[in-house]
Amino acid sequence: MKLEDHPTVRKLIDRPRLVSPPPAPLDAEWLKALARECGADDVGLVELERPALADQREEIQALLPGARTILSLVLRMNREPIRTPARSLSNLEFHHVGDETNEAARRIVEALEERGIRALNPAMGFPMEMDRFPGKIWTVSHKPVAVAAGLGMMGIHRNVIHPRFGNFILLATVVIAAEATAYDQPIDYNPCLECKLCVAACPVGAIAPDGHFDFSACYTHNYREFMGGFNDWVETVADSRNGLDYRHRVGNAESASMWQSLSFGPNYKAAYCLSVCPAGEDVIAPYLENRREHLETVVRPLQQKVESIYVVPGSDAEDHVRKRFPHKTVRNVRGSLRPRSIESLLSAMPHAFQREKAAGFRAVYHFRFTGEEPREVTIRIADRTLAIEPGLVGRCDVRVTVDSRTWLRFIAKEISLFRALITFRLRIRGNPLLLARFGRCFPS
Repeated sequence: MKLEDHPTVRKLIDRPRLVSPPPAPLDAEWLKALARECGADDVGLVELERPALADQREEIQALLPGARTILSLVLRMNREPIRTPARSLSNLEFHHVGDETNEAARRIVEALEERGIRALNPAMGFPMEMDRFPGKIWTVSHKPVAVAAGLGMMGIHRNVIHPRFGNFILLATVVIAAEATAYDQPIDYNPCLECKLCVAACPVGAIAPDGHFDFSACYTHNYREFMGGFNDWVETVADSRNGLDYRHRVGNAESASMWQSLSFGPNYKAAYCLSVCPAGEDVIAPYLENRREHLETVVRPLQQKVESIYVVPGSDAEDHVRKRFPHKTVRNVRGSLRPRSIESLLSAMPHAFQREKAAGFRAVYHFRFTGEEPREVTIRIADRTLAIEPGLVGRCDVRVTVDSRTWLRFIAKEISLFRALITFRLRIRGNPLLLARFGRCFPS
């Protein structure tokens, strides 16, 4: 049968043809009203050409060719379930509102599609593009979109704070292949109070008073039962000689917790930074009326909670727990940020850098990667700071020439440094002790 003879095609051919005008820009107020009807508590619009979204534009256009408008929506969470030390209640709220957030975004896309307008809604969290792990697994970064759309600003804890709802929100994004009649701008102030309660509550010290954020510390503990932490648990199972050996490595409660995450949905271990934040018009009044009561009823119970804290051995997070929270149990786990390429390695290094391990230390390293991914870079460590530059710049204290694949295997602990040296896939010029000091700044 020829295509033009197919019944579906015949119906379309026989249908009267109407000359339709080019689609006019979508009315911005209509779009916002639609989003609220679908369940959003607040909504903003931003054009894809906005400079603030430049680093996302290419991928968004690949997701939806012809994308022009980004709709950002906020759904509010109940505060008390997030504040309680019982993390089961917190995770129930995260998951329930997460489902509502995805459903609201899906309804918006459905309504637009019924009107012939192409649109799609990336997940507010999972599922993600896990084949790209441990690289960028998300398709759209909801936080910068929400900031650009006027729905809040990032606080010191790296969460978006909505001017009314505070940080007790979840975000979603709808990508639309049409222009809108108007777009929103970022708000002109930051709702963050810089009270540093998130600094005080974080069990792994991921948030520093000066605004520094230790990504690896947060990732290792709070996301223990997500992604890399799950991989580490699987390897622990594989490494165990038998059931008894496994129980020596992993306690019954930890095994049950992992099962719960697999069956119910991944559970956050902390997220205390959200719990204690008093910012936002609907949130701030009790804090202003009695700050001591907020400290005693919200912050202290989280600080005093007896719990296991997951840290990489030799990390700043381990030192922080032992010093600030000696009543909490330190659980040493393997680092799970294992890059698959030199490019992803260099991108991940600032996130894995332990600045307290580099206190008072200065050294310049020249790395020359050979083999599959030839690359030359200069890495400078200078008293708690890290800088990575392309090329071999200036004089160095240590020069490392190494096969790129060998170096990635060494980082993943699949090959020893000694083996890399005796096979001549790794050559070092300079003091080898400086390379050991380099490794302490990136514990795994």
